[in-house]
Amino acid sequence: MHRSTPIAVSKLLGLALLMGVSAVSAQEWPKQKPISFVVAFGAGSITDTLARMVGQKLSESLGQAVVVDNRPGAGGNIGTQRVRNAAPDGYTILMHSVAYTVNPALFANAGYDPLKDFVPLILAASTPNAFSVHPSVPAKNLQELIKLARQYPLAYASPGIGTSPHLSMERIKTIAKIDITHVPYQPAQAVTALISGQTPVLSISTAIQLPHIKAGKIRPLAVTSAQRSPFLPDVPTVAEQGFKGYEELNWFGIFAPAAVPAAIAGRLNAEMNQVLELPDIRDKFGQLGLDFRRNSLAEFAAFIKNEVPKQAKAVKDSGAKVE
Repeated sequence: MHRSTPIAVSKLLGLALLMGVSAVSAQEWPKQKPISFVVAFGAGSITDTLARMVGQKLSESLGQAVVVDNRPGAGGNIGTQRVRNAAPDGYTILMHSVAYTVNPALFANAGYDPLKDFVPLILAASTPNAFSVHPSVPAKNLQELIKLARQYPLAYASPGIGTSPHLSMERIKTIAKIDITHVPYQPAQAVTALISGQTPVLSISTAIQLPHIKAGKIRPLAVTSAQRSPFLPDVPTVAEQGFKGYEELNWFGIFAPAAVPAAIAGRLNAEMNQVLELPDIRDKFGQLGLDFRRNSLAEFAAFIKNEVPKQAKAVKDSGAKVE
């Protein structure tokens, strides 16, 4: 008969104890204290709006208080670092944007590793960016804009250095070998700059542009998603206009600190998938120009694994840097 050595027995007892603690933690969660839903950006941002929508429904679903905690600063790094340093017990989670995968390449020290310091819980929403122009600009599509840029000096507004809209346009500039001067603004001011004629071109999420496009104040030339946006079905994609394989999304995801128990991560993913498929959430997403498609822990983790090197290359190619 095989006899376990004292060391083997000790290891087995330690493993059993660890499994027992994890099981108890997962079983008791989330009944001990409120869940802190940290938002990497300020109140009023799309990230904040999403967190409040999801947080309210999650609170109802779990029968547990969910408190939204805005921690803006350093392009989202302040809130991210706060969650990275939190206990991995499921009581502190993070709502972030595509900046989560951009910042480690953009900042000299973002303060976190996007592949090691977090468990990706769910891809909560996405929206393509759109390249648009002031109605007075004589360009009806992306190729006409590129031709115009080769003839005259142009400038484009974006919601800031290193943002998805900024990198989306910089990628076009690199591929097409054109130069359009970048003028960074706050999101709302970027749209205002185009409408007022301060800048002739705009690159920003379709979600922010939609009301102004419908009002005829902005002319969209292309969307950056792989397929046409259901909110702008008449606007062709960048890929349709000579840039095969081009795809950029402005996305929003939810994360937990690394080492969160698998059972808790799985429970959060399941609850959030249900919440994001509720009819009233779907309606609000439609109003905001946002899309959601059910996704698993493994699917979102694979998405993040692909996004990190992709965004690092985009940052490098653009030359953008924040010290």
